[in-house]
Amino acid sequence: MSSVFTFALAGNPNAGKTSIFNALTGARQGVGNYPGVTVEKKEGVIIHKGQRANIVDLPGTYSLTAYSLDEVVARDFIIEQRPDVVINVIDASNLERNLYLALQFMELGIPVLLCLNMIDMARARNIKIDSARLSSLLGGIPVVETVGRRGEGLDRLLEEAFALARRRLPWRPLTISYGRDLDQALDLLTPVIAEKIKTDGSPPASRWLALKYLEGDQIIINRLQADAGTAALLNPVRQKLCRHLQATIEEDPESVVADYRYIFISSLTRAAVNYGPQARMELSDKIDRVLTHRLLGPLFLLAILYLVYQVVFLSGEAPVDWCENFFAWLGGQARESMAEGLLRSLLVDGVIAGLGGVIGFVPLIIAMFFMIAILEDSGYLARIAYILDRVLRIFGLHGNAVICLISSGGMTGGCAVPGIMAARTLKDPKSRLTAILIAPFMNCGAKLPVYGLLIAAFFSHHRAEVMFALTLLSWTIALLAARILRSTLLRGEKIPFVMELPPYRCPTVRGVLIHSWERIWEYLKRAGTILLTVSIIMWALMTYPGLPAAELERLEKAQAAAASEEERQSIANRQAQAALAHSLAGRAGIFLENYTTWLELDWRVNVALLGGLAAKEVIVSTLGTAYSMSEEQWEEDGSSSPVPAAAGSEPRLSLAGRLAQDPGWSPLKALAVMILVMIYSPCVASLSVMKKETGRWRWPLFSLCFNTLIGYLLAAAIYQAGRMLF
Repeated sequence: MSSVFTFALAGNPNAGKTSIFNALTGARQGVGNYPGVTVEKKEGVIIHKGQRANIVDLPGTYSLTAYSLDEVVARDFIIEQRPDVVINVIDASNLERNLYLALQFMELGIPVLLCLNMIDMARARNIKIDSARLSSLLGGIPVVETVGRRGEGLDRLLEEAFALARRRLPWRPLTISYGRDLDQALDLLTPVIAEKIKTDGSPPASRWLALKYLEGDQIIINRLQADAGTAALLNPVRQKLCRHLQATIEEDPESVVADYRYIFISSLTRAAVNYGPQARMELSDKIDRVLTHRLLGPLFLLAILYLVYQVVFLSGEAPVDWCENFFAWLGGQARESMAEGLLRSLLVDGVIAGLGGVIGFVPLIIAMFFMIAILEDSGYLARIAYILDRVLRIFGLHGNAVICLISSGGMTGGCAVPGIMAARTLKDPKSRLTAILIAPFMNCGAKLPVYGLLIAAFFSHHRAEVMFALTLLSWTIALLAARILRSTLLRGEKIPFVMELPPYRCPTVRGVLIHSWERIWEYLKRAGTILLTVSIIMWALMTYPGLPAAELERLEKAQAAAASEEERQSIANRQAQAALAHSLAGRAGIFLENYTTWLELDWRVNVALLGGLAAKEVIVSTLGTAYSMSEEQWEEDGSSSPVPAAAGSEPRLSLAGRLAQDPGWSPLKALAVMILVMIYSPCVASLSVMKKETGRWRWPLFSLCFNTLIGYLLAAAIYQAGRMLF
């Protein structure tokens, strides 16, 4: 039986690594976390001519020096897991910068295959790369030209990768001269480190470890200095070198290493690359003159954001109606075909009403994810970070925090969990902590069903406008919270923002569908697990312990003695209302009414907000369960007399329809509730990730209290002000 190889896919951000990964693995991929850290790990399976390989998509990184958690994860995977081949994806149109990482892989010694991706863009810029010559200059390592988003060159890429893996080459570190001073220091340190790693079983890359030690890589320094004897031999050499370089050229070892690497790379490109004259400005540069303009850029950003919401609601309106009608029909069929009792109530009021309220808005979520995937694949999301950097700095945030906020739902539809994890790219601890704390203010995909429900009920003629306003409000609140935190608890210096803008690309249908499906599938898994479980739990809490026997007997006698069918059903409805109020959930909701008086929230909304601590979608499922179990319909004149739905009458209203006809609700209250949902406590998953990222429960608990307090006070202020004005 042939061996199963392991390939690691590595490269700089924006080099097209994700396109290569998706094209190679298709549907044979999964997402998880690396052991012990909350960094996303993508794994897939490649089958080529009967040969199988597992491929791991490493986080994008510019270097193997431990500047960020992404770089630590990528480096540790290569050193500890020792993949058979590292496929280094390189942006062929920016060869010199991308070869910096490739050179470090070669110095480490692992078998490397260079994938010159986006070769079409290099040719469009009149850059001609002699791949055979480049391979020869690099000691014969395979060099393959590809266009990942179109699938060009991938067959040859696999051929070369499997051929290289089958050779089972030992690690052969590349040796580069870094000048007399550093070379002498390396010669002194390498044998000492080689002796040490013989005893602890580390991979044989002693010169690479010595180089990282001289560069000041703190993780390597801590590892090598763990042994006092080794530290006594290493420290004097590094200290002497640092003093000598500072005295002679006023540089540190890390800068000298970088200079020599780029000199080496420059000699490679001079021999293997022909940079022809560029007669015209690149298309991306022309577009950026407008889209990233100091004044026009923000206006275009707002226009694009508004357009996104128009497309989402226009395309999702009919499918949402279909979904609502389907679940209403399904609930009616189940109600008619099953005998009255707990099982029918569980299925109809717990499962169908709970899940139906959330899944009914899946078309909106699909449309939102699709639009975000188009913006992401086109390269515009990186421009949003660039445009908003100037704004964020006013509020004490680093420009890279934009990625964190967008991932959390800055354009509605993200998730606070990956958004919080994205903050790991911020090197300043206080900026990173600030970004983590404000990420939950964004409008994540879990809040979209709540917004969709209330907008459909009270703002159906202005859906895109209300969603657009909620997005701007979430950014405003998050930035104000950041300013408060950076001025009080998290004071500190600001670090300059540097970001590479990838070229604009035309999104491919395959890429957009894959990226959209990844997000949709994650959402559906939540709906099928967390939401189903919580819906059943909330149904049980709204069912038990039931009415006292004496009260139940009194109502049943009154129903039996009723003179008309309408009177009997009215009594049955009062019985359902009394049972809900007496349930565990009802008691909790009624108790909370003492604290939500400024918003005039009834017990059903209070219970839904409690359920939202598990996941914000639960708010909709809980309201669906509560209103389904109460079986209320309101008279056309708007009075509060409940009129139960009789058999053979018109179909029961959707949840949005019930809220719209409930005299306890109004557009003002709906707006206040949406603001409260936007801001109050992050969900349990976000709090858990927040604890992992910060290393203590202090900050998640602070976020729970801080967010809830701000959310309630702001929502109550808007509601009370609205009542006074209107």
